[in-house]
Parts: sequence; structure tokens; C-alpha cells
Amino acid sequence: MESFRKLGLSEQFLKLLEKAGFTEPSEIQEKVIPLVLQGKDVIGGSATGSGKTLAFGAGIIERIQKEKGLQVLILTPTRELAEQVGGVFARFSGYKQVNVAIVYGGVNINHQIKDLRNSEIVVGTPGRIIDHMERGTINFSDLKILVLDEADRMLDMGFVHDVEKIIRNCPRERQTLLFSATISGEIGHIAGRHMKNPKTISVDSYVDPSKLRQVYYDVPKNLKFSLLVHLLKREKHGLVMVFCNTRHNTDFIGRNLENLGIDVLVIHGGLTQQKRNRIMEKFNEKKVYVLVCTDIAARGLDIKGISHIYNYDIPKTSKDYIHRIGRTARAGKDGIAINILSEMDYDNFGNVLKDPSLNIKKAETPEIETVRMMLPNQRFQKRQRWDSEDWRSRQANRQSHSSGRGESEEREHRENRSYGRTGGRPRGRSFGRSFGPRRNVPQRSYSYDSQRRFGNRNPRGRSSPRGRNNSQGRDRSRSFGGGRGRRF
Repeated sequence: MESFRKLGLSEQFLKLLEKAGFTEPSEIQEKVIPLVLQGKDVIGGSATGSGKTLAFGAGIIERIQKEKGLQVLILTPTRELAEQVGGVFARFSGYKQVNVAIVYGGVNINHQIKDLRNSEIVVGTPGRIIDHMERGTINFSDLKILVLDEADRMLDMGFVHDVEKIIRNCPRERQTLLFSATISGEIGHIAGRHMKNPKTISVDSYVDPSKLRQVYYDVPKNLKFSLLVHLLKREKHGLVMVFCNTRHNTDFIGRNLENLGIDVLVIHGGLTQQKRNRIMEKFNEKKVYVLVCTDIAARGLDIKGISHIYNYDIPKTSKDYIHRIGRTARAGKDGIAINILSEMDYDNFGNVLKDPSLNIKKAETPEIETVRMMLPNQRFQKRQRWDSEDWRSRQANRQSHSSGRGESEEREHRENRSYGRTGGRPRGRSFGRSFGPRRNVPQRSYSYDSQRRFGNRNPRGRSSPRGRNNSQGRDRSRSFGGGRGRRF
């Protein structure tokens, strides 16, 4: 604990750190904690999982006082991150006997109003904070510290005007702390307008590049799901995250995996907050080892034990790709990011490759059998699940080149048919750089209705539904919540 003691923390706080198992500060903690204790404005560049919450939290907790009004406001882009940050503050502020309120949309606002009356620390999303400002249920007159956590994400989600409005209502005499995975020009503009001589601290990514392997497979679109199933059944996994770009795709892939007997969880912004919390609790506790998700789970959350990242849908930008793969290869553990491409993913993948730091190697497509996907209007007949308890043993016992019995993914080919094995490199586009031309693959050709393009339309050709906001106050985090997702 001597390393923490040298940072200027009190004995009470050191005891809490020791009890929680912290022995040495991370790089971001070592550099930021003294500055926060000194009351300096700080711009911190650090990836999720590097310990930045405790980096700003330790100094903040040490400085606040009981029953002195609302002294600390922490803005986060998502509800999940608000819960995570609020949990850290509640855990380490007990010796001060201060109250922490966590506020976001999608839940009853009346309970939050009650919590705000006696809280010294508030953690919340921008939209719900503005709701409380307009209702007069939050008072910034005693505010001493403002924190913008995952500031780049808040800007990406369109919260810049909400954030600016909140800042303008905060006292001018305050300490401002801004943390972001990337320090962009817009971040610099916010800092220039609202911070006083900030100290800029930047640390290396928490992900160990030497432990992270990145590969891509290039297959026909009707083999994407088949390949995913093949890899899930035959790779030896820890925790697995499968990323899709839309809520519709997330539900669709999750239900089809479940139909094949794979025990999965599905999370996206269309689910209620309570359900999302239960899902993340199950995943963190390793009750289920496969999580199918949108980018809602890629930012801010520190999930330990992720061994595999599957990009079933390729993200639109290299920044989003980096945030996804940042879930794995942490704390000295090996990790792999697997990208499953078809023709519809070429443009997005080209955008990802604009980042020269990424080293994504082409992988040889294994011998697989096609698996037929069930459409949303078809009845799912669930097979025997892979229970979490035997997940690892099943992975260890599988042969790397064996292939399972499956059904065809092709939507237009609904009736049961038998298929030959496929393998090798499917034919396709040549990309240059690390991309190479695909070899011909024996493959039956099928007509494909453009109105049923995978992931873009529902079975009737309508746009997939968006979640609705809770009637209790508006939540400008609307892309991440409100409505209910499908049950599966």
C-alpha cells in the first residue's frame, strides 16, 4: 500500500483499498490522484479498464464533506456506465457517510427525485440530468467538481448540446475533470471553453497488443452464421462477446444460437434497464458465457475474462472497432478478435482498415456445414442447451476441424434440404493490403430478395422498431433504451 500512500490518500481510504485487494496503483491512478487532490483540472486519456474511475474517484471522495449539498456531478454516456461508476463511489465513500444518487432515463423519475434531495454525489446521463434541471429537482449551487466520463462517447452519441447546457448551469468556480479514450479536436474545444489550465494525462491502452490476435474470415453471406456457430462450438473460449450493429440483428442471432442449443444472453438498447442489469450481472458472474450485443456493451463497461470478440457485423469506423476489441487481451491474458465478413461488410471493413495500427490477418476458412437460420415468424424448437457448467469442457473436447450437423442460413431456402460440406476460401472481392482474393468454393446459388437483406429489414420489409422512452421524463440517451426487446 506504500505506493498508494505516497499519492496523498488518507489512512481510511487506504484501508478500503487494501480490503478491496488493491496493492499497486495503475498508471492513470498514479498520475491523476495527486492532481485531483490538489484541485487541478485534468484531461485524462485512458482506455476502459485502466482504473480511471478510481483515479478520479479517490481524490473526489477524499475532498467531499457530509451534508454540504450536491458537491459532485459525474456525467456518463450510458446507463450501464452510470451504474458502474456509481457503484465504485458507493463502495469507497462509506467512511465519509455520503450519499450517491444514480440517475438515468427508462426508470421512474420520482424515486430519483427523492434520492437527489440528500445526495452529495450524483452520477447520471445528460438527458436525465436535464430533466431534473427543468423540473427544479437538482441544485448545482454547491457544486465543486464536474466530471465528464467517456466524453468522446457522449459527443459521438449527439450529447454535445446537452453537455454544454449542463456545464453552463454549473458554478464557474469548480474543478473540471474530463476523461476520454481518445482526445479529439472537439474534446479540445470543450476543454478550451470550460476548463482552467488543465493538466493533460495520457496513458497507454490497457489492452496488451502482444496478447491480442486479430483475424478475419471472408465468406458468402449465407455462410456467416454457419461459420459463427462452427467457431463457437469448436474454439476454446472464456467469456465471449458477439457484436451486431442493430437491435434486430442482435435478437435474430441470439434466438438462432439459442435454437441450436447454445446458452446465450442478448443485450441492446431496446431492453428495459432492469433487464439489462440482470443480463450483465449474469454475464459478469459467468452464469452464461456468450453475450450477443450491440455497441452498448463496448464502451465504458469493464468486463473481466473476455477471451473472444466476434464481430458478426463489422462496425462502421475504426474507432468503434477499437472499442469493441478493447474488451479482450487484458491484464496479461490472451485474446482474439474474429471478424466474419461477407460482401455486405466490405465498405465498413475498409473503413476499419484506415487505421494503420490495426494488424488484422486473413484466416483460412475451415471446413464447415451450413446451418439454416429460423426466421422471426417461425416457431423455435429449442434444443438441449449447453449449460454454463459444461461450456469449457465441451470446448476442450471438440476437435478443431470437426464439423457439426446444421441447417442452411439462406432465408429464401426455407424447406429442409441436405447440403454438401464447404470449405476453403470462398470467392469474392480483392481488397489489397492484407486482403487477398478468395478461391472458388463449391456452393449452390440461391436468389436473394433485396427487401430481405440480412440485418436491414424485418421479414415484412419494414424498418426494425426502435425502443420508446419512458413516459417519466425524456432521456436523451434514447438510442440506448426505453422500449422492450423481444423475449427469447
